[in-house]
Amino acid sequence: MARSETPVPPPRHDPPIARSSSPPWIPPAKPLPVGRIAAVTAAIVVVMGTLVAVHAIHPANFPANTGSVVPIVAAENFWGSLVAQLGGSHVSVLSIVSDPNADPHEYESNTSDAIAVSDARLVIENGAGYDNWCSQLVSASSSPGQRVLNVADLLGKPAGSNPHFWYGQSYVNTTIAAMYSELIAIDPIDQAYFQLQYAALNTSLAPVWSDEAYLHAHWGGGKAQIASTESIFEYMANSSGLDLVSPVAFMSAVSEGNDPPTQSVTEFQDQLESGNVSVLVYNKQTVTHLTDQMQAIAAQYNVPSVGVTETIEPSGETFEFWMASELSALTSALDQKVPVS
Repeated sequence: MARSETPVPPPRHDPPIARSSSPPWIPPAKPLPVGRIAAVTAAIVVVMGTLVAVHAIHPANFPANTGSVVPIVAAENFWGSLVAQLGGSHVSVLSIVSDPNADPHEYESNTSDAIAVSDARLVIENGAGYDNWCSQLVSASSSPGQRVLNVADLLGKPAGSNPHFWYGQSYVNTTIAAMYSELIAIDPIDQAYFQLQYAALNTSLAPVWSDEAYLHAHWGGGKAQIASTESIFEYMANSSGLDLVSPVAFMSAVSEGNDPPTQSVTEFQDQLESGNVSVLVYNKQTVTHLTDQMQAIAAQYNVPSVGVTETIEPSGETFEFWMASELSALTSALDQKVPVS
């Protein structure tokens, strides 16, 4: 069974190792629908052309920071929220993907994104094929002295892995520790300030990890079966010790925007109709006819549904508020179906 993890203490800091000047490795992108290939190709050409002009206007020869505000770009707002809290008044964070009503897998970058990435001292990207557009902008900008934190690379996750790392407690803690190290490398003068911010962020996240421990204690170890239309819930299920029973082929296909194998659809439906599933989790940002159909079946068989999102909802809230809200909804649904004795 999974165990709740304690926050990672601030890492030691020997003199920072210089980052390789070679472009970061770019994992292969998820195949695009044929109808969008021409549009995406044209967009990339525009962005690349813009970057040439950007360097003429915004030179990126970054000097050592002397306590000024560090410009940071996060490809998605879940990582942006965490690094903004960690950096406090010494950082300025732009989170590019932040609309909870849109599918992040379909995001296409623009010239404003290109300029922001070019000017950033630190770029945080999720990786594992989730935001290849960001890797392409980083590679095209080639800003000297810029640091890039690729979460998938940090965690040792190759392209094709389940990319929803922000739903895993240990992955979040590891990423925050890496963010802390990056800030110290960029702005060593403010190390003491970042240490205080690091402690405050861990304190703020503690109730979220406690909520997961509560789920583990009351419904973990097979006490409740959870179905999920996508792999987005896999890491949270692992952190909470919950039994995720949905066919992997079904979850992976829906996550990637593909049609699941017929056998996996039948198996998923049978699970909902069996009476053994306690809760259905679905992704509110990637609703399809098939996922609507599964929600309807769940309702017919008195299985409560809980919606989750890929980006922070509401978009102006913090990472921990968002996670706590989703865990609260999940706890209420489980208590409705499998009351705590």
